[in-house]
Amino acid sequence: MSGGFSEALGLILSGSPQVWSAVRISCLVSGTATLIACALALPLGYWLGRGRFFGRGALVALVNTCVAVPTVVIGLVAFGMLSRHGPLGGLELLFTPAAMILGQTLLALPIVVSLVVAVLERAEPRLELTVFGLGGGRWRLFLNMLVEYRRPLAGAMLIGFGRVFSEVGVSMMLGGNIPGVTRNITTAIALETMKGEFSLGIALGILLLFPALLLVLMARRLSSAKPRRAP
Repeated sequence: MSGGFSEALGLILSGSPQVWSAVRISCLVSGTATLIACALALPLGYWLGRGRFFGRGALVALVNTCVAVPTVVIGLVAFGMLSRHGPLGGLELLFTPAAMILGQTLLALPIVVSLVVAVLERAEPRLELTVFGLGGGRWRLFLNMLVEYRRPLAGAMLIGFGRVFSEVGVSMMLGGNIPGVTRNITTAIALETMKGEFSLGIALGILLLFPALLLVLMARRLSSAKPRRAP
């Protein structure tokens, strides 16, 4: 085991194309998916977190339920959408990075939305009164909340990124594990371990573990930060 660990460090430090190609694809796909998911989740989370309308509770419960959906189910749904006979089959995106981005976006979206709702539901009521008292509308309140609660919201985004960065089911089903194209860290670990290439698997595992640990620590720190009190 110690020999495999030494070889793994050697692969990382020597700039092995197999290792760093998977890292590059993971960062590109997961980063893009997280950005898209957050762009959708922030306004949706604000609408659910601060809105008062019939059926809001059911929608929040639905979002929270989607958080627990297994990744293979999300991969199956996305696969059906992108397959030849699916509604998006004509785009021929299956087994491309774009398909992986779509799947990971669907995975991250309910996670980030639920966290945004949890943050904004506990927002300081005086902030809303202050904004409306100064003549601002819903849009101004939304922007002010993004600023006031930027740290816990950033923590929510990091949690979303960490979730998709370490998943394997969606990437395997939609990407096809093509070397240099769709083979990311997690799918490469699964393949190389089955082939008996433990040194390469350990190297990729190290590069997956440390960023994931760092993201968790940063997310916890940001999520626990208390926003400033409204005047």
